[in-house]
Amino acid sequence: MQRAIPEETVENVRRHTDIVDVIGESVQLQKKGNHRYTGLCPFHEENTPSFSVSQDRQLYYCFGCGAAGNVFTFLRDLEQVTFQEAVRTLAEKANISVEIPEAAFSAPQKHHSLKEGCQLAARFYHHLLMHTEQGREAYNYAQGARNVSDEALRHFQIGFAPSEREVLSLLLKKRAFDLSEMEQADLVQRTEDGRGPYDRFNYRLIFPIWDMGGQPIAFGGRALDKASSAKYLNSRETPIFKKNEVLYAYHLARPAVRKRKFVVLFEGYMDVVSAWMAGVDNGVATLGTALTGKQAQLIRRLSEQVTICYDGDSPGEKAAIQNAETLEANGCHVKIAPMPANQDPDDYIRDQGAHAFRQNMIEGALSVLSFKMNAYKKEKNVQRAGDRKDYIEWVLEALAQVSSPVEREFYLKQLSEEFSISLEALKQEQYRMYQRVRGKRKASFNRREKDNGESFSQKNLLPAFHNAERALLQMMMEDEAWAKEVEQEIGGNFNVDEYAAIAAHLFGYYGEGYAAGSAGFLDYLEDGELSSIVAEIAMQPGGEMNPEAFADYIHQVKNYANWVEIEQKEHAQKEALQKNDAETATALGQEIIALYKKLGRKAVRPRYLRAHLQ
Repeated sequence: MQRAIPEETVENVRRHTDIVDVIGESVQLQKKGNHRYTGLCPFHEENTPSFSVSQDRQLYYCFGCGAAGNVFTFLRDLEQVTFQEAVRTLAEKANISVEIPEAAFSAPQKHHSLKEGCQLAARFYHHLLMHTEQGREAYNYAQGARNVSDEALRHFQIGFAPSEREVLSLLLKKRAFDLSEMEQADLVQRTEDGRGPYDRFNYRLIFPIWDMGGQPIAFGGRALDKASSAKYLNSRETPIFKKNEVLYAYHLARPAVRKRKFVVLFEGYMDVVSAWMAGVDNGVATLGTALTGKQAQLIRRLSEQVTICYDGDSPGEKAAIQNAETLEANGCHVKIAPMPANQDPDDYIRDQGAHAFRQNMIEGALSVLSFKMNAYKKEKNVQRAGDRKDYIEWVLEALAQVSSPVEREFYLKQLSEEFSISLEALKQEQYRMYQRVRGKRKASFNRREKDNGESFSQKNLLPAFHNAERALLQMMMEDEAWAKEVEQEIGGNFNVDEYAAIAAHLFGYYGEGYAAGSAGFLDYLEDGELSSIVAEIAMQPGGEMNPEAFADYIHQVKNYANWVEIEQKEHAQKEALQKNDAETATALGQEIIALYKKLGRKAVRPRYLRAHLQ
């Protein structure tokens, strides 16, 4: 396979890059054993970790969706870039110089110009705010009315879109961008009668919105004049920007989340900026929409611990509860900040100060149940008997969903003391509700376990010759000498078609002079389905790699064809006997005896034969 980047360069970058560090920036990994890590797969939604990373083999494999590869393919698939771009990105992190021939980029890359246009726009807007007289008024507003420091302006790359409607359009045109493509990126737009193009944003503070890798893909703008019809304006959805799949400042918060072990979820980008200046640097935000399952999965990849910090008004409370439930459904442990009525985080920080915000809102965040209880109580007048009864029953019903007996006891005591009700009576009523809910939950769990157990068993009950062929492929990837031995013994005569194809690629891989190693072999493969199988085989627990084990594997692979022939002849012999064809049955019997002699006295019939599998 011809590469645009020399193999020596690719291998040098690979040697200086640890796949655990790279994947750990996007996925919360837990160490399992000496060199194995697990986490939630970033390529499909899941609640139970099935994504495995091998530090010694420098590979990853998802046992749920089959995603597999090495450090380059991970970056390529996660950030939707080319192999060359992935190598270049990792080379820059490792301070390795990489020269990529122009031919590597001769074919147009999908949406590449849209991303480049957004990058240019982000730099341009930031320059206008920080370094021009044109942006002076917006700069004074940011520092005066909004208390945004220079450090925060630089950290979040905040910019300014002037009132003139053709400033960015002219720059893009001057830099030879196709303005019709810039319309797709929602950087420019035309009027209904086709006039323009004009800049999408004007007279606003501009907040870049980044993808997971930190590349600008969209913008949010805050109006600088009260006459504007919309206080906040976000980019429309584009081929590179899906607002329900992105979280503001995700890549900026990632290092702090790894340090502090939890995420703070805000409603908007201004809350994130204000909190960052107050010392809460592990914050991300949705973009004006309810939290989606995709976004919840992104958060959980950073940490299972989440604190929601939303506005203190009724819509903010309802959104906090709704998003808490979405996060809990995706395996997160959630708390909610008790923001005072009609205040947002930015207001609170300016009124009460950074220390009070960290102490009262972040450290003093409530459990979801406590927050729900407070919110529900606001809707009731507990001085009235009817409302009081409704409230108590609602709490007891909610406690039936709580699995921790300690937590249930805590809230029951609160109820008992607040309303002067016997603790024993509350316990009896709550226990009755809990038993009913637990019974339903247990039945559902048993059904899931049964289904999962059956599918798991069916998936993992592989015939012996399958395991032997997989073991041989693993040996071949780890050491070229084993590949030569296999080529001499059986060539490409594997019984499983996919394994035969992988073996053929391995012979070609070594024939072209590449070094042994599954990570390098995955770069060589161009077949996605085979790549997934290769990674799964490479990630399986290593078997014995010695001449005795090798001979046993070869014996199983060679003899499988004989066992298939025996079974076919036994079946034919049975049919001949049913037809009273003694002559044919006797001849087949002699052939079967000869095949058994060929197998040897210690031969054991495999559990499954190909005839049964087809």
